[in-house]
Amino acid sequence: MKIKKTFLALLSTACIVGLLSGCGQSQKAEVSSAKSTEAGSAQTNSQAKQTGPMMINQSLPDNQILSKGPNGEAAISAKALKLSEEDIKKIKEKKYKAAIVMHYAGNDWSTAQINGLKSSFERMGIQVVAVTDAQFKSEKQVSDIETVMAKKPDVIVSIPVDPVSTASAYKKAAEAGIKLVFMDNTPKELKHGKDYVSVVSADNYGNGVEAAKIMADKLGGKGKVGVIFHDADFFVTKQRTDAFEKTIKEKYPNIQIVARGGITGPNDGEKVASAMLTQHSDLNGIFVVWDVPAEGALAAVRAAGRDKMVITTIDLGLNVGLEIAQGGIIKGLGAQLPYDQGVSEAILAGYALLGKEAPPYVAVPALSVTKENILDSWKLVYNQDAPDTIKNAVK
Repeated sequence: MKIKKTFLALLSTACIVGLLSGCGQSQKAEVSSAKSTEAGSAQTNSQAKQTGPMMINQSLPDNQILSKGPNGEAAISAKALKLSEEDIKKIKEKKYKAAIVMHYAGNDWSTAQINGLKSSFERMGIQVVAVTDAQFKSEKQVSDIETVMAKKPDVIVSIPVDPVSTASAYKKAAEAGIKLVFMDNTPKELKHGKDYVSVVSADNYGNGVEAAKIMADKLGGKGKVGVIFHDADFFVTKQRTDAFEKTIKEKYPNIQIVARGGITGPNDGEKVASAMLTQHSDLNGIFVVWDVPAEGALAAVRAAGRDKMVITTIDLGLNVGLEIAQGGIIKGLGAQLPYDQGVSEAILAGYALLGKEAPPYVAVPALSVTKENILDSWKLVYNQDAPDTIKNAVK
C-alpha cells in the first residue's frame, strides 16, 4: 500500500510539479505547447552560436533559496553554476552523448525543460540520442531507461515517475558509468556523488512564500482564507503549502486560515473549493497548490458569484496567466523556471563529465508573478514572448 500511495502521489504531482500549464487538455494548452516546441528549435540554433561562459539567465531574481532538497539538503542557487569557455571546449572534444528520460513530455513545463537541455547540450557539443515519455507509467520508464542504455549515453537527465519502483533501473545505469542528473526528486537509496550527480528543482518553498505575499497584498493585510493542498506525501507540494501557511501565520496576523481542503489530483479543485465556499460564506481568498486545480477553484468561485475573491497559486500556465493578465480573480502566483532548470541540469552534467564536484541539490529562484509583470515573467519562465492572448489582455 505504501508503494502504491507513493506512486499515486508522484503521478498526481507529475501533473503539478512539472506542470506549468498543467495536465489540462484544453486547446489553448496544446497551442501553447506547440509554440514552445517551435521556440525551442529557434533557441537551440541560437544557443549553439553563443560564446562565453554558460550559465542560467542572470536577470532572474536574486531571492534567497528557501527550499530544501528531497533528502533535506541545503540548496545552492542555480545562478551560481557556470561552465567556462575552456570547460565547454574540453567537453566538445569528447563528443559525448546524452539522453532525456521524462515522466511525461506533453506539457509546457516538460517542453521548456527539454528545450533548455537541448540548447545547452548542443552548445556543449553533446548529442542528444533520445528523449522519452513515460506517460506517468513507472513500468514504461523502466523500459525507457533500458532502451536508452543500449544507445550508450554518457549522461541521462531524468525525473522519476516513482522513486521506489524505478530505483533499480537507475542504479543499473549508474553502475554502467552513466552520469545521472535528476529533476525535482531522486530514486530511493541512490546516493549523491556515487550514483547521481545532482538534483535540480524550483524553489517551491520560496514560491509558496510569494503566493502568500500576493494574497496578503491583495487583501490589504486582513481577511479569512482557505488553503487547497495536495493530499499526498510528496515533499515538493508539501513545501509549497507549508510556506504559504507559515508566511501567513507569522507575517500577517490579521489574516486567518479558516479552511483547509485536500486534493489527490488536478481535477479536484472545483469540488474542494465549492465545499469550502459553502461552509465559509465570509471567505475572502483561497490558495491552491498548483495552477490546474486553481482553474477549478476559479470556476467554483465564479459559480458562487464571489467575484471579489482573491486566488493565488503556483505555476504559470496559460489559463491562469490569462486570468492574471485580465485582472481577474486569480491575482498572482509563484512561478517555476523550467527552461533555466534545463540549462542548470546540462551544466551539472558538464561538471560530472569534467570531474568537477557538483552540489547535491540546486534550485532555481522563485518568481513572483502579477498583472504588473506578467509579460516579463512569461519570457523568464518560457524563454519566449507571451502568447498574443495574454499580451492583448494586458493591454
